[in-house]
Formats: sequence, C-alpha cells, structure tokens
Amino acid sequence: MPQPALTESFQIDGITVPNRVLLAPLAGIGNWFVRLQARRFGAGMAVSEMVSSHAIHHGNEKTLTELLRIDPRERTVAGVEGPVSIQLFGQDPEVMRSAATTVAERGADLIDLNMGCPVPKVCKTGAGAALIKDPDTAVAVARAAREASGLPVTVKLRSGARTGETDGFALALRLVDEAGVSAIAFHPRSAQVQHKGAPDYELAARLVDELPVPVILSGGLADDERVLGAYEQTGAAAVMLARGALGNPWLFSRVLGLRESEPTSAEILDELAWVVDRAVEHLGADRAGRYLRKFYPWYLDRLGAGRPDQEAFQKAASVIEARELIAALEPAALVA
Repeated sequence: MPQPALTESFQIDGITVPNRVLLAPLAGIGNWFVRLQARRFGAGMAVSEMVSSHAIHHGNEKTLTELLRIDPRERTVAGVEGPVSIQLFGQDPEVMRSAATTVAERGADLIDLNMGCPVPKVCKTGAGAALIKDPDTAVAVARAAREASGLPVTVKLRSGARTGETDGFALALRLVDEAGVSAIAFHPRSAQVQHKGAPDYELAARLVDELPVPVILSGGLADDERVLGAYEQTGAAAVMLARGALGNPWLFSRVLGLRESEPTSAEILDELAWVVDRAVEHLGADRAGRYLRKFYPWYLDRLGAGRPDQEAFQKAASVIEARELIAALEPAALVA
C-alpha cells in the first residue's frame, strides 16, 4: 500500500492532526512561539519542550506560567485547527499523575512523555532514556498520566539505551499494550550515540508493522529529501522534525509541498525579526535579549553571515541593539 500523502490528516486516539509533519519537542527551545512558528509554516502539530513533572507538582511558578503557556494562536493558523501537545518527563508515577492533571486543566490536547532524552542530568534522576532500562516504571508512569489526565498519551523514546540494543523497541510494545499509550514517537538511534550515526529505519519499519497505533518517526530528518525517503521507507504515520527545523521553518513548507525554493535573505531576516518580537512578548525585553542568543546563530548561518556578525549579535546588550543589527544586515550582500 502506498503511503498517504504527508498533507493528509491522521488520528491519535480521536484527536485529528491536520497533516503528517510535526515539530518535535526541543528541550529549552519549544515554547509557545516556536510552536506557533512551526504551525505558521505548515506543521500539523508541535510538541512542547520537555517540562518537569516534579516542577509542576511542586508548583514552580516559572514552569506553570512560562513552560505550560499555550497561546490561542497555536491552535488555528490560516484557518487550520491543530492540537497542542505538552511533553512531560519524570520517573515517579504519582508525581506524574499530579502533573498530568494540571496539564489537562491548562488546556493541552495530548500529553507526550519523554523516555528518550540521553542527557545525563535527566537520566541520573531515572527519567528520560533511563526509563528504557526500567520498563515496569515506564509503564506505570505512562498509565498514571493517561488515567489522571483523561487525554491521549504519547511517548517519545529511543530504539535502545546502548548501541546494538533494542530495549526501546520492546518498551514501545509494552507501553501500548499495558499502559494504553495512543502513539509512539520513535527515534531509531540509541541514547548512547545521541544524534550521531545513521538511524535504523528498518527497525522503525518493524515497529510500524507491530503496533496498532501510529508510529511517528524522528531522527536524521534534516532536509526534505531525507524526510520523504524515511517516511516512505518506514511506513510511519507521520514524521517529526527537530534540529533540522531550527532557524529553518521553511522545511515544513517544503516537505508539505507548499513551496519549492529556499528562503531569500529578506525572508530570513523578516523571520528573525518575528522571533525577536515574540521573545519579547514571551519574556519581556530584558530577559528576551539573553534568551535569544541561542536563536541568532541558526538564522545567521542560513544567511551566510560571517564571524563578526555572529559575535555582534552575541554581544548585543539589548533587544533594541539586536533589532538594529538585523536592520543593518544587507540582504543583497548575503547568501540567499
């Protein structure tokens, strides 16, 4: 059977996702305006950055007011409605139960659970990819999130903890069968290699064949050619773009067939200005100036900007100075 077009909608436990190209959860990045940006360029759904279930449970103010913020503009873009998914991490089922209840109250449509993050500070708590080695706890955490929230629960996980292992594959089967998980976002690399090496798309195809719920493919999808090839090869229900979309929201449009050309320098500068404005809206001018330093290189790299421009943006003392730097960049002198 041929794969459905990426532009076709699909269902996650009764929730309609308007197309099959999604934004992956990006730690420390995927706030409401990054999700809105992905939706503006065509993404059917965008998943939030991972949020600590412990921080929610204990009422951390920044977590509750910033990380759980859902903006109404995320839901309907150009007349197309799409769901919002909040990703949680944690290893305590009762704490997860509490956090999931709060996330449902805040208006999320789905909850995604992180069981693939390889970062040591997450894994040493027993969360993230550490749950691959503790499948009983992983199942209990997922069951708690589903029962407490009443929402569809999805899980993002790796193929295994270490190279050559497929315990993540086995865990995916248990999560669906025993915890009622509604979809699996599968990154077919081990946690050990993080983002290095070739993803095992053959293993992803096996998971698609064995699971009765949607499998969403992640990992190695850095350009439209790789996205389309991996989608066809695996038979996945959808694809999830991550680092390839940083500073490059046009990737969503290209994969969906909404445009063929790469963005011009003027388009990149306009989008960077949009990001700056939204960061100020999110955090206020003072905090936005510091926060944006992680965003500038993505756009400047696409512009072909040199080291002096990169350094100038990193040294910008305020958002006002950053806007002046954007205005001073001449599109005609940059790579289109």
